[in-house]
Amino acid sequence: MTGGSRGIGEGIARRLAEAGATVAITYNSSADKARLVAESLDNAVALRVDSGDRAAVRAGILQVVERFGRLDILVNNAGVTRVGTIDAIGDRDYDESVAINLTAVFAASQEALRHLVDGGRIINIGSINADLIHFSGGSVYALTKAGVAGLTRALAREVSSRGITVNTVQPGPVDTDMNPADGPFAELTRPHIAAGRYGTADEIGSLVTYLAGPDAAYISGATINIDGGYAA
Repeated sequence: MTGGSRGIGEGIARRLAEAGATVAITYNSSADKARLVAESLDNAVALRVDSGDRAAVRAGILQVVERFGRLDILVNNAGVTRVGTIDAIGDRDYDESVAINLTAVFAASQEALRHLVDGGRIINIGSINADLIHFSGGSVYALTKAGVAGLTRALAREVSSRGITVNTVQPGPVDTDMNPADGPFAELTRPHIAAGRYGTADEIGSLVTYLAGPDAAYISGATINIDGGYAA
């Protein structure tokens, strides 16, 4: 799984491990956090991978295959949020957003499919902001996450003959250290959530774990919102 040292990624890693999966998580700068997460799980490893470098992303997939001998599930979770109106956001923020949020998903999926077992799973973590934005300055972020949903639908058809499913999970507001439920944006965000609260990383992990399991074999090419009614 790409990006599993904190927040939603950590929640996904924990739920997958609880379900019996051997988990490899990647990190770029949060080495101590990633190591602590891996050490707290059974059969887990943390690998340093720069998700902004497509060659590094592919090499990370190979490391996992070489270490564990097989690949059953790929979760593309690593992402960045760069906010700024279109007249103000810089080329560097744009390029980094596209590289990590979209190109890395393509590169990881491309390499993973060379090793993924028949009947395997690819689960992409998108965002409800691909469909709905309640704030100004999210155009680049929305662009990348909408691209993930489009890639998912097309790829699901390409790999269906192998019994591999490809789906996108689109979280709404989730209580993490990057977007805390009591943070500066919460007062503006919460009125738009039908459930009246932020979600938890554990709830996102539960949905991902379901999609990774045998009961979800007939779900593919889907974009599934888990947003407490944010987009309702």
